[in-house]
Amino acid sequence: MTVFHADLDNTLIYSVRHDVGEEKTGVEVYEGREVSFMTNRSSSLLKRVKEHLLFVPTTTRTEEQYRRIDLKMGPLEYALVCNGGVLLHRGQEAAAWYEDSLRLIGESRGELVRARDLMERDEDRIFEVRNIRDLFLFTKSGEPLKTAKRLKEHLDASRVQVFRNGSKVYVLPFGLDKGTAVKRFRAYIKPDQVVAAGDSEFDVPMLLEADLAYAPEALKKRYALGGRIVGIPERVIFSDGLLEKLWAEIQKTEK
Repeated sequence: MTVFHADLDNTLIYSVRHDVGEEKTGVEVYEGREVSFMTNRSSSLLKRVKEHLLFVPTTTRTEEQYRRIDLKMGPLEYALVCNGGVLLHRGQEAAAWYEDSLRLIGESRGELVRARDLMERDEDRIFEVRNIRDLFLFTKSGEPLKTAKRLKEHLDASRVQVFRNGSKVYVLPFGLDKGTAVKRFRAYIKPDQVVAAGDSEFDVPMLLEADLAYAPEALKKRYALGGRIVGIPERVIFSDGLLEKLWAEIQKTEK
C-alpha cells in the first residue's frame, strides 16, 4: 500500500483570489459563497489517484475548516488536520492520536503561553489570537514580517517555531509539524511507500519524510531539497503538474 499525504490550500485547491482559469470546480462554501476551487483537470486526476493510493489530506486547517471542503469524491478514510495534531478516521477524531500530540509538545507549552502574551500585545496585530486545540497559535498582522521578527527575537527557538504565510503568523511547538505527523502515520498504517505533496514552508518536513514528494520548483530550490523531491515548474498550475506526474508514476509502477 502507498499513502499519499497532500496539503490542501495552494497544493490541491485554490482560493477565489488565485486565478486557475475557467475550467474549475467549487470545493468550499463559506457563509454562502464559493471560496475555494479545484481545476477540473486536478479533480479528475485525483479521483484516479485515489483508486490506487490511500489519499490522506494533511493540512494546517482546523477540523472545522477542513470539513467545509468537498472534493467531490465521497468520504475519505483518513485526514490529518491542525498541522498533523489531529487525526480523523472515517470522519471521527481519533482521541489517542490527539492525546499523543499533546504529550509530544509538552515541553513547549510554557513557551506557547509566552508567545500568546507577545501576540496579544503586538502593535501590528489585526486579528484575534487563536489557540488551536492547545496545539499552536495563530493571528494576522498588518506587518507580518515585523510581527514574526519580534516573536523570533523573544521566543526560545528550541521550543517553538514562528511561521508567516501572507498576513498570517503562526507559532508552532516542536513536535507539531507535518513531518512528525507523516512519521507517526507511517508507524500507524505501516505502508510500503509514502508519497507527499506540498507548496509551502509548512510542508517541507513532510516532503523530507516521504519516499517520493512533489513541490514547486521555487520551494525545492529555496530549501535545497534533494532528489526524492520532484520540482514542478512555475509555468503550470501546481496541482495539475504534481497530479499528472504522480499519475504517470502510478501507471509506470503498475505496468
